[in-house]
Amino acid sequence: MKVELDTLKTIPIAAPQIGDEERSAVMAVLESGQLAQGPVVEAFENEFAAWCGVRHAVAVNSGTAALHLLMLAHGITEGDEVITSPFTFVASANAALFVGARPVFVDIEPETYCLDPSKVEAAITPRTRAIMPIDLYGHPAAIPELQDIAKRHGLVLIEDACQAHGAAIGNRKAGALGVSASFSFYPTKNMTTGEGGMVTTDDDAIAAKVNVLRQHGATQRYRHDTLGYNFRLTDMAAAIGRAQLAKLDGFNERRRRNASLLDEGLAGTDGLTTPRERPGYRHVYHQYTVRVARDRDRFQERLREAGIGTAVHYPIPVHRQPLYVEMGYGEVSLPVAEKAAAQVLSLPVHPALPDADLDRIVDSVRKVATTA
Repeated sequence: MKVELDTLKTIPIAAPQIGDEERSAVMAVLESGQLAQGPVVEAFENEFAAWCGVRHAVAVNSGTAALHLLMLAHGITEGDEVITSPFTFVASANAALFVGARPVFVDIEPETYCLDPSKVEAAITPRTRAIMPIDLYGHPAAIPELQDIAKRHGLVLIEDACQAHGAAIGNRKAGALGVSASFSFYPTKNMTTGEGGMVTTDDDAIAAKVNVLRQHGATQRYRHDTLGYNFRLTDMAAAIGRAQLAKLDGFNERRRRNASLLDEGLAGTDGLTTPRERPGYRHVYHQYTVRVARDRDRFQERLREAGIGTAVHYPIPVHRQPLYVEMGYGEVSLPVAEKAAAQVLSLPVHPALPDADLDRIVDSVRKVATTA
């Protein structure tokens, strides 16, 4: 007997996977009595560094804090310019503002949605100190090309890998591509600690600076040599992170499988473009983001009526945000990012999706596309 669509549950766009392992790990911390910046945080850092393939991982309380501290650790300061993407969450560019630097937005590649290296050199000025690409939606930015540009011009390269846990170029993971990087463990990410972040680097000096800055500039207890912040991670969050890290490869493989099934099911859908994975790159599908050529917002509304959860990441490019318009970015024109913001729509791809839900997503998207 056929079940009417309106009686079916809504398929959520994200579903954090928290199990008994995470619950038990948190309870063990609570029972230990040591709740903040303790041995569980240290263990999480060591395990994440080994998993990622770097010498150092320094845990902090958010991905935003990780970017902020990397700006400080690299000596980026007032009057400096940081070249970055306009098509991402606002925290990336805000990290430059936190230290008094000015974000300089360069347009994106239309298929990966990442910073376009062919447009970066034209934006370099005597004030440029850093390039900060974002590994958007789980696809790595063109780090090798951007590294070459940074080296030629004597610039710092900071990778925002907050959406790319386990993404890779060749056999090297995001966060271990030869530059300092940041990760976020927000609940919707490929792994979570509830809220939290991580800096990864092979640079001993950068790791040491971030470690000091995250705890009020303390080089030892009650000795503060520099101005720092309270950006510590709790042991409870780290306990969740350790349990999640043990599952992350499985989560990512499931995301990739789900994305492949969506690719297959949606191939040839009129007015719809599915995600692309650049050859030699590994996409981990933090989001499965399609382009809708005609009236994206109506398309989204029709899917909502069909019980398919979706999201728009991101409807307003950073240079069009009111804060940035007030700062003088209103005349900046970045047509690729602006077009993407009007067309992108993320569909569920998370590892909890059963095949029946994937079939339903495909059927609903194709139906909406043919009747739009």
